[in-house]
Amino acid sequence: MSEQDGAADPFAPPTATPRAMPRPANAPPVPSHPLLIPETDEVVWAGRFPVQRVRFRFRKRDGTPSAPLTWELMRRGQGTVILPWDPVTDRIALIEQFRLPALAAGEEPMMTELPAGLVEAGEAPDATARRELAEETGLHSARMVPIGAFMLMQGACDERVHFYLAQVSLRDEGGTLAGLDAEGEETAVVVVTAAEAFAMVAGNRIRNAPAALALLWLQVNHARLRAEWTE
Repeated sequence: MSEQDGAADPFAPPTATPRAMPRPANAPPVPSHPLLIPETDEVVWAGRFPVQRVRFRFRKRDGTPSAPLTWELMRRGQGTVILPWDPVTDRIALIEQFRLPALAAGEEPMMTELPAGLVEAGEAPDATARRELAEETGLHSARMVPIGAFMLMQGACDERVHFYLAQVSLRDEGGTLAGLDAEGEETAVVVVTAAEAFAMVAGNRIRNAPAALALLWLQVNHARLRAEWTE
């Protein structure tokens, strides 16, 4: 059937630009900044983690504008990572859980990690850390101190993660199953010595950046903290 017969050409480009999706609360426009020269900022996916398409330029070091750029920005917000450590027995609680993105990347999907989770609206990061520690390990912290806040994928995602060291009591060998059934989680607690955990990082057996970063931080501060926390 020809176009004269009234059928649309299936290969013709669209005649109008699709309208941007309604902007969800967790996908606000990118904040203004002296280095940013914004052009457009639209939400193109409004799922659990919204995606924005942002067209912009930035001011280079000589003050001139960059070439036009178009980036997709995923909005995940704030997160937490918790390193549960018993300074008396000098042991650490790791968790193992299934990760679909790891499988997609060609990695072993049952990842060795640290408990972690997203900060809910109106929740303080340290409160999130205590909640996630209990949900994913069944452990409760006697003392929790901040390690630092870090961007994980600054080239694509706004997620900023708050890292904490949590003092816990680890007097058994682990094996606990935890996680929220309502979220489809199953986490297995694995208890190792601090030396074993540091060796796992050195041998590239910890395959996710948050756990490796937190363990390296503890390795650097290990002697000082053990002396302070066991006096």
